[in-house]
Amino acid sequence: MQDPQSIYEVDHDAVERTLGTSEDGGPASAPVLVHAVRGFVDAGAAGELAAEHLLERFTTTRLVTFDVDRLVDYRSRRPPMTFDADRWAGYDAPELVVDHLVDDEGTGFLLLHGVEPDLQWERAAAAVRGIVDELGVSLTVGLHGIPMAVPHTRPLTLTVHGTREGLVDDHASYFGRVQVPGSWEALLEYRLGETEHDAMGFAVHVPHYLGQSRYVPAAVVALQQLEKATGLALATGGLDEAAGQARVEVAELVADNEEVATVVHQLEEQYDAFARSVGRTNLLAEDSALPTADELGAEFERFLAERGDE
Repeated sequence: MQDPQSIYEVDHDAVERTLGTSEDGGPASAPVLVHAVRGFVDAGAAGELAAEHLLERFTTTRLVTFDVDRLVDYRSRRPPMTFDADRWAGYDAPELVVDHLVDDEGTGFLLLHGVEPDLQWERAAAAVRGIVDELGVSLTVGLHGIPMAVPHTRPLTLTVHGTREGLVDDHASYFGRVQVPGSWEALLEYRLGETEHDAMGFAVHVPHYLGQSRYVPAAVVALQQLEKATGLALATGGLDEAAGQARVEVAELVADNEEVATVVHQLEEQYDAFARSVGRTNLLAEDSALPTADELGAEFERFLAERGDE
């Protein structure tokens, strides 16, 4: 592997201003690092919307900038450009960065956001491990959505995962052992665990028929779980109006389509059957024809294929 440190730059002056300096020369604080990159796996844009909320709500200071020219395959993910009459007027350049933010109670934290690397996954993951060490990160938390056979009319559930026992003990497991297409964020958590760094992730279960939409309620759930896990004050109430509007729009669409309404009703019955079987470690309820792990995996792959065609 090529040197991971050569694909990013740290603004050391900004680090000192935001994190301070301890007696041993390292950062004085031990911030949480949240990561929500725009990648292949983010049903309902749960992670993307969460990151947008954080960036819009809180003042940011750029600490780390990655050299995305080494990480992005421009031919498979072409950045948008603006053409104005007779000239090229703009270029929406991709980025992968770490910003420092301060929550509503004055607590600083870090946000890794931008595009998921297409190339050099191991090198990029090793780079983040180096950043975690250099900035004294105490916990790394990922946010994203996954498509699931659940109805929008019931509370959103989620899958929580972590690098050691104790991080996710308060959360039920909906899956046994399954194999799904990988993501760079999943690899990052896996590699952090191998080096005994505390890392965890929240995967919100987004109704599969809303997987391609920007579903704000999923972002709210992700942020609320992040607050519970870290103690950060992330002003999730600022998304209440948008989340309510999203629910209204979905309800109206379902009401206008009898076929979709029937499917939603079936999902409600399945969801309720599972809710009555509390304590199971399997997503399946014995008295209901819920999808098998293979069927869920196939649905997941179809979702990824649709994202690849965009």
